[in-house]
Amino acid sequence: MATRSAPYDVAALRAQEFPWTAETIYLNAASIGPLPERSRRAIDDFTRRRTMPHLLPDRVLQATLAEGRRLAAQLIGADAGEIALTTNTTTGINVAAGALPLAAGDVVLVSDKEFPANVYPWLRLRGNGVRVELAPTTAEGWPDEAYLLERIRAPEVRVLAVSLVQFANGYLVDLDRLSRETRATGTWLVVDAIQGLGQVPVDVRRTPVDVLATGAQKWLLSPWGSGFVYVRRELVQELEPQQVGWMAFEGTDDFARLTAYDDRFRADARRFEVVTLPFQDVAGMNASLGLLLELGLDRIREHLRIATEPVLDWAVRRGVRLASPTGAHGSAIVCVAPPDVAARHAALKAAGVVCSLREGAIRLSPHLYNTADELARVAELLDAGL
Repeated sequence: MATRSAPYDVAALRAQEFPWTAETIYLNAASIGPLPERSRRAIDDFTRRRTMPHLLPDRVLQATLAEGRRLAAQLIGADAGEIALTTNTTTGINVAAGALPLAAGDVVLVSDKEFPANVYPWLRLRGNGVRVELAPTTAEGWPDEAYLLERIRAPEVRVLAVSLVQFANGYLVDLDRLSRETRATGTWLVVDAIQGLGQVPVDVRRTPVDVLATGAQKWLLSPWGSGFVYVRRELVQELEPQQVGWMAFEGTDDFARLTAYDDRFRADARRFEVVTLPFQDVAGMNASLGLLLELGLDRIREHLRIATEPVLDWAVRRGVRLASPTGAHGSAIVCVAPPDVAARHAALKAAGVVCSLREGAIRLSPHLYNTADELARVAELLDAGL
């Protein structure tokens, strides 16, 4: 199968890590990212040893978690001390909502149409007198960045909470600009990154944010129950978690002295971890992050740009509405809204194409294992219904 000058050997990758891709066209990474073969093997090996726990001493378990923090940090240009392992995005957003020192009258600004994980934790703060504003979107349903940047100039706006990539339409925010303006206004920038990390390069040293939360089960190709939250180094020791785990405190690495009860929080982001964490899922995540780092996020993004061209070109040529942006705000999530969209989605499903129907559009979310030829085939199937 041709791959149109892909920046890496997609055929070899498919054969080695995703052999099932010969049987179906899977365009649903925005819902569930598949596990690479290396990750499945890592989980299987860990589970085998779990049946014989003498093969999993504490040093192995803790090393697995330490490797997860290291790889997550490498992925986003952070330091391992700024990473806390979590089980999903919601946990990370709750870290921000619970620990940031917000007072009655303070405003949390959230764009409307956000995924609920980045809305409900903030809404719970209303009981403390914190105001949550859902900023109106543009006519296309995309975050109105001009409005958000104007609104954060008001001194009462303390938090701007955004998704790196919108789940329903693939809109990629201008994180550089949001970072620059929130630094200038002293506004905390909290990022739900689950739909971006794995397809979009992020470097928190170059583009500072305050908190970034993600589950790893989508574009990071990792098990359910794996993820992490990044907390900016300068902020870590200023924040105290509202939900505390027993290993969030100093001295708890020494299992022989656990009743010493040192109530000082750890100096790094491990203060936000609530253990026991799912070690086998972290082992799988580690293998998946290793694959992403081997390929490189810049190369993955370029591959996805090439792979999505056939559907984008088809939509323009046939005058079909694109419900997702292109250009600087485009991502690997491509949403098309042909006439009789539900029937077109059903036809794709019947032809062995796995994708989603979201907000009145067909959401296609290819990843590093897909090819331009597969997307060209999808365009043919869609065209057959016009």
